Amino acid sequence: MTRPAGYTGKLAMTLVALVLLCGVSGAAGAEKLPPLWGYGIKTCARFLSVAEGNEKGVAKMVVEYGRYEDWLTGFVSGLDLATGQDVLRGADIEAALQHIRAHCRGHPKDDFFGATMDFVRMLSSLH
Repeated sequence: MTRPAGYTGKLAMTLVALVLLCGVSGAAGAEKLPPLWGYGIKTCARFLSVAEGNEKGVAKMVVEYGRYEDWLTGFVSGLDLATGQDVLRGADIEAALQHIRAHCRGHPKDDFFGATMDFVRMLSSLH
Protein backbone atom coordinates (compact mmCIF):
# COMPACT_ATOMS: atom_id res chain seq x y z
CA MET A 1 0.00 0.00 0.00
CA THR A 2 1.44 3.37 -0.95
CA ARG A 3 1.14 6.29 1.42
CA PRO A 4 0.21 9.83 0.38
CA ALA A 5 2.80 12.56 0.71
CA GLY A 6 3.05 13.77 4.29
CA TYR A 7 1.83 10.50 5.81
CA THR A 8 3.45 9.74 9.14
CA GLY A 9 3.45 6.77 11.44
CA LYS A 10 2.46 9.08 14.28
CA LEU A 11 -0.81 9.90 12.52
CA ALA A 12 -1.46 6.20 12.06
CA MET A 13 -0.82 5.45 15.71
CA THR A 14 -3.13 8.30 16.76
CA LEU A 15 -5.95 6.99 14.58
CA VAL A 16 -5.42 3.41 15.73
CA ALA A 17 -5.59 4.61 19.34
CA LEU A 18 -8.85 6.39 18.52
CA VAL A 19 -10.28 3.22 17.03
CA LEU A 20 -9.30 1.25 20.13
CA LEU A 21 -10.82 3.88 22.40
CA CYS A 22 -14.02 3.80 20.40
CA GLY A 23 -14.47 0.20 21.41
CA VAL A 24 -15.63 1.55 24.76
CA SER A 25 -19.41 1.86 24.78
CA GLY A 26 -21.93 3.40 27.09
CA ALA A 27 -22.21 6.82 28.68
CA ALA A 28 -19.27 6.37 31.03
CA GLY A 29 -16.92 5.50 28.18
CA ALA A 30 -18.24 8.30 25.97
CA GLU A 31 -17.27 10.91 28.57
CA LYS A 32 -13.61 9.93 28.25
CA LEU A 33 -13.44 10.13 24.46
CA PRO A 34 -12.54 13.19 22.45
CA PRO A 35 -15.51 14.89 20.79
CA LEU A 36 -16.88 13.52 17.53
CA TRP A 37 -17.81 15.84 14.67
CA GLY A 38 -20.07 15.70 11.66
CA TYR A 39 -22.68 13.18 10.76
CA GLY A 40 -21.20 10.56 13.08
CA ILE A 41 -22.95 12.21 16.02
CA LYS A 42 -26.42 12.05 14.48
CA THR A 43 -28.79 9.46 15.88
CA CYS A 44 -29.69 6.23 14.17
CA ALA A 45 -33.31 7.32 14.24
CA ARG A 46 -32.41 10.39 12.17
CA PHE A 47 -30.36 8.30 9.74
CA LEU A 48 -33.28 5.90 9.24
CA SER A 49 -35.61 8.81 8.54
CA VAL A 50 -33.18 10.25 6.00
CA ALA A 51 -32.62 6.84 4.37
CA GLU A 52 -36.38 6.40 3.97
CA GLY A 53 -36.69 9.83 2.40
CA ASN A 54 -33.75 9.03 0.12
CA GLU A 55 -35.50 5.88 -1.10
CA LYS A 56 -38.64 7.90 -1.84
CA GLY A 57 -36.60 10.42 -3.82
CA VAL A 58 -37.28 13.38 -1.52
CA ALA A 59 -34.70 15.86 -2.81
CA LYS A 60 -33.71 17.23 0.60
CA MET A 61 -33.25 13.72 1.97
CA VAL A 62 -31.27 12.56 -1.07
CA VAL A 63 -28.80 15.38 -0.40
CA GLU A 64 -28.63 14.60 3.33
CA TYR A 65 -28.18 10.88 2.68
CA GLY A 66 -25.21 11.84 0.52
CA ARG A 67 -23.74 13.62 3.54
CA TYR A 68 -23.95 10.42 5.60
CA GLU A 69 -22.27 8.57 2.75
CA ASP A 70 -19.56 11.22 2.53
CA TRP A 71 -18.93 11.05 6.28
CA LEU A 72 -18.71 7.26 6.10
CA THR A 73 -16.28 7.27 3.17
CA GLY A 74 -14.02 9.77 4.93
CA PHE A 75 -14.11 7.82 8.18
CA VAL A 76 -13.38 4.50 6.48
CA SER A 77 -10.59 6.06 4.40
CA GLY A 78 -8.99 7.38 7.59
CA LEU A 79 -9.21 3.97 9.24
CA ASP A 80 -7.76 2.31 6.14
CA LEU A 81 -4.79 4.69 6.19
CA ALA A 82 -4.30 4.33 9.92
CA THR A 83 -4.43 0.55 9.98
CA GLY A 84 -2.84 -0.13 6.60
CA GLN A 85 -5.69 -2.44 5.64
CA ASP A 86 -9.13 -2.43 4.08
CA VAL A 87 -11.34 -2.23 7.19
CA LEU A 88 -14.44 -2.98 5.09
CA ARG A 89 -12.81 -6.23 3.90
CA GLY A 90 -13.90 -5.65 0.29
CA ALA A 91 -17.41 -4.49 1.12
CA ASP A 92 -18.46 -1.30 -0.62
CA ILE A 93 -19.91 1.80 0.99
CA GLU A 94 -23.47 0.88 0.03
CA ALA A 95 -23.12 -2.50 1.78
CA ALA A 96 -21.79 -0.69 4.84
CA LEU A 97 -24.74 1.71 4.77
CA GLN A 98 -27.15 -1.24 4.56
CA HIS A 99 -25.55 -2.88 7.60
CA ILE A 100 -25.65 0.43 9.47
CA ARG A 101 -29.36 0.69 8.65
CA ALA A 102 -29.95 -2.80 10.04
CA HIS A 103 -28.07 -1.90 13.21
CA CYS A 104 -30.00 1.35 13.54
CA ARG A 105 -33.37 -0.38 13.23
CA GLY A 106 -32.56 -2.29 16.39
CA HIS A 107 -30.80 0.59 18.16
CA PRO A 108 -32.46 3.90 17.14
CA LYS A 109 -30.86 5.83 20.01
CA ASP A 110 -27.32 4.86 18.98
CA ASP A 111 -25.35 7.34 16.93
CA PHE A 112 -24.20 6.83 13.35
CA PHE A 113 -20.60 6.49 14.54
CA GLY A 114 -21.51 3.64 16.91
CA ALA A 115 -23.44 1.85 14.16
CA THR A 116 -20.46 2.28 11.84
CA MET A 117 -18.06 0.88 14.43
CA ASP A 118 -20.40 -2.09 14.94
CA PHE A 119 -19.98 -2.94 11.26
CA VAL A 120 -16.20 -2.44 11.32
CA ARG A 121 -15.88 -4.62 14.43
CA MET A 122 -18.05 -7.34 12.88
CA LEU A 123 -15.91 -7.42 9.76
CA SER A 124 -12.66 -7.45 11.73
CA SER A 125 -13.86 -10.47 13.73
CA LEU A 126 -14.47 -12.39 10.49
CA HIS A 127 -10.86 -12.07 9.36
